[in-house]
Formats: sequence, C-alpha cells, structure tokens
Amino acid sequence: MTTVQWTFITLIAAASCTAITYLIFRQRERRGILAAQGEAEKIIQQARGEAENQRGMLLVEAREQALVIKADADQDVVATRKQQLAREQKLDRRDESLVQQEDSMQKQRRGLEATQTRLAAQLKQVHAKHADVDAILERQREALERVSGLSRDAAGKQLVESMQRELDGELGALVLRHERRVSETLDAKSREMLLTAIQRYAAAHTADSTTSTVDIPNDDMKGRIIGREGRNVRAFEKATGVDVIIDDTPGVVIVSGFDPVRREIARMSLVKLIDDGRIHPSRIEEIVAEATVEIDALVLRKGREAAEETNVPGVSDKILQLLGRLHFRTSYSQNVLRHSVEVSFISGLLAEMLGMDAALARRAGLLHDIGKAADHELEGGHPKIGADLLRRHNEAPEVVHAALGHHDQIITEYPYTMLVATGDACSASRPGARRESLERYVKRMEELEQIAKRFDGVQQAFAIQAGRELRVIVNADRADDKKAAKICRDIAKTFEQELTYPGEIKVTVVRETRFVETAK
Repeated sequence: MTTVQWTFITLIAAASCTAITYLIFRQRERRGILAAQGEAEKIIQQARGEAENQRGMLLVEAREQALVIKADADQDVVATRKQQLAREQKLDRRDESLVQQEDSMQKQRRGLEATQTRLAAQLKQVHAKHADVDAILERQREALERVSGLSRDAAGKQLVESMQRELDGELGALVLRHERRVSETLDAKSREMLLTAIQRYAAAHTADSTTSTVDIPNDDMKGRIIGREGRNVRAFEKATGVDVIIDDTPGVVIVSGFDPVRREIARMSLVKLIDDGRIHPSRIEEIVAEATVEIDALVLRKGREAAEETNVPGVSDKILQLLGRLHFRTSYSQNVLRHSVEVSFISGLLAEMLGMDAALARRAGLLHDIGKAADHELEGGHPKIGADLLRRHNEAPEVVHAALGHHDQIITEYPYTMLVATGDACSASRPGARRESLERYVKRMEELEQIAKRFDGVQQAFAIQAGRELRVIVNADRADDKKAAKICRDIAKTFEQELTYPGEIKVTVVRETRFVETAK
C-alpha cells in the first residue's frame, strides 16, 4: 500500500472516531435532559402537594377566625341589646317622673292662682287704707300750717337749718376733742418709741485725736528718723502728707495731721521703719506703700464688719470701701462709722415699731452719711454726694432719698427718710457725743486743701501744723519753676482774701522731677 492510501485510511478512521464521539456525547446530553425533565416534574408535583396542604391549612385557619369573629359579633350584639334595654327602662322611668312632676306643677299652679286671688283682695284693702291715711295726714298738715303759720317747705327748711347748726357745733367740738386726744397719744407714743429704740441700742462714742504717738527704743532713733540734713523726715512727710514732731520729749515721736487715714498710714509706716532699722528715702516710700495697702484692706474689712453688724447684705465693695473710710472720719468728734451703725439700728427699731420694713430702714441708716467718705474728692455737700454714689450703685430709691434728705433740706418723699433723720438726730444729740470745735477745725483743714487744689498744675495738697502750714505738690510736667513760684504766691493771696485766721499760714510748693531706671 502506498503512503496516500495509508493517509486516506487514517483520515477515515479519524472521521469515524469523531462521529462516534459526537454521537456518544449527544446521547449522554439527551439522557441528561430527560433526567432533568423528570426531576423537574418531581419538584413540580412536590410543590403542588405542599401548596394543596398549605391551602387546606389556610382554609382551616380562616374558618376558625370567622368563627371567632362571629362569636365576638354575637357578644357585641348581646351587649348592645342589653344597653338599649337599660336605656329604654331608664327612659320609661324618666317619663313616669315627668308625669308626676307635671301633676305636681298643676297642683302648685292651682294653689298660686288661689293665693293671687286672695292677695289681690288684700291689696285692694291696703290701697283703701292708704287713701284714708293720706287724707288724715293731709288734714293734719293743713292744721299744723294754720297753727304754725309756715308752709311745708319753709318748715322743712327751718328744721334742716336748725339740725345743721346743732351738728356743726357738735362736730367741731368732737373734732377738737379727737385732735387733742390724737396729739397727746402721738406725742406719748413717739416719746415711748424713741426712748425704747435708744435704750435698746446704746453705743459708746469714741473721739479720735489729731495726733498719734509712736514709741521709739532710744533717743538715737530720733536722729536716724531725721536723717542727714533732715532728708529722711522730709521724705516721710512728703510721702504721707503729715507733720512729724520730734522734740525733747524722751522716747516718743509725734505724728500730726487732721486726716486720720493719712495719720494712721504715717503711724504704721513709722513703726515699721523703726522695727526694720533701715531708714532712708527709698525705704520710706516702700514702707508707706505697704502701709497704704494694709490700710485699704483694713478699710474694706471695717466696712464689711459694719454691714454684718447691722445685718445689711448685698452692699457693693465700692460702697463698703467708702463705708470703711468713715471709721477714720469724725463729725464733731463723733466717729462717723459708729454713728452710722447707731443710726442704722435706731432706724430699724423704729421701723419695726411702726410696722415698716426694718431691713430697708437699717440699710438707709447705715449708708446715710456715705458722702462724707468722698466729700474731699467731689464737689457739693455730703448728702448730694452720698445720694449720687448710692444711685450709681443701684441702691433702692428709699436709701438714696434718705442720704439726700436726712438733714431736712428737701421735701421728704419716703417715710424712711424721716426715720433716718430721727435716728441721726438721736445719735447726734446724746450727751457728750459731739464737740463742735473739732468739726470746725477739720473743715478749716479741708478748706485750705480745697483752695490749693483749685489751681492748675497742683497734684496734691496737705494741711499740717494745725493749719499753720500748707504743703503743695505740683506736677513737674505741667508746671516749671516759675509757674510753681506763681502758684505759691497766688495760693497765699487767695488765703488772705477768702479766709479769716489767726496768725500766719505758710505755703510751701514742692516741684520734683524723678527718673528711675532698673539694671537687669
């Protein structure tokens, strides 16, 4: 056989194998399809069976629910029928009651008709009797007019006038009697209230002196206080605004000044300097600054203590600071802070007796002289200054008006002003409470300082030596030496023109330029 023949035979064999393989795959595929169709038929038959089962169960459940609903509906129908039956029975009873009421009303109507008939007959009899009475009265009136010779109107007028005169006389006597009785009662009650209030609060009065004494360990300390050529004492007096008196009295140095706050700062500073031992101008300034801070804290504490003592809460720190300054202020030698506390208590006691607000009265009494703490800095009298300060710090109108009118300078609008004025008078009029000479002295010192402060360029002014000397500090930036000399001369001329004083007043003007640098 040739190669071509072998090739042909090979191709035929390959084609036969391919055909056989294709037939085998087709037969297998047909068998798979038939098997899948059979499986699908089984699944469909199974699904139909389950559906029939579920349908039967649903039908059973539906029948059961229908039976339940029917039973509920039957119960509702039975209940509704019972309600309707009860309503019908109730309506029947109401109809019976209405019938009975109608019968009763008919009986009452027949009784009323009979009563009206009887009253009509009686009314006719009454009208007849009234006509007879009117006729009798008319005959009597005519007889009285003939006997008296007066008509009816004239007689009535005369009778009214006679009764009016009698009533006027009795009323006047009654009013006078009541006025006298009320006046006597009010005088007795007012005296009793004032005496009771004053006796219930009795405070001791303290009068501050215008000098303070500082003990020193030895007389050598006097030389150290004076310093070389007096520089230490001059620096101390300039920083504190007081006068230091160093004389031959052994063991003491006297600090003099009319302002008690400055004097206390100076006394405290001098004690600290003596204890420290280092006395020179820069140390003096440091100690004075420390003492000033301590005095400020003391002033605030005194204000708070006074507010707590009088039970006056809610006072601002600024007002408490001013109130504490009154601890160092005297009025006719009477301590103003203690005077304010006393007025507060007396006003509160009087308010309690009169049925008024005792807390408000105590508050007004405590703050009535607050203007005295700032009258060195502001223009006007202390009532106006105090009222303005209290108004700016949102105090009540009654408290503001009490500060403004407690000296009876304006018409009082609130009764609390009268209470505070009464308490102020009671506190001031106690025997030994005040001395007028000290007040005049303090006012003279204040007047000297106020005149000096009117000039342009004056920074601070201190009256010392009981008013015989005034030391003025001018601003070095606003005034040169020539202007400082002119200010000194003008102040002295103003004293001569406006004031009356014994002896002489020495005016000293200080102008200083100071430069401070710190090496780091």
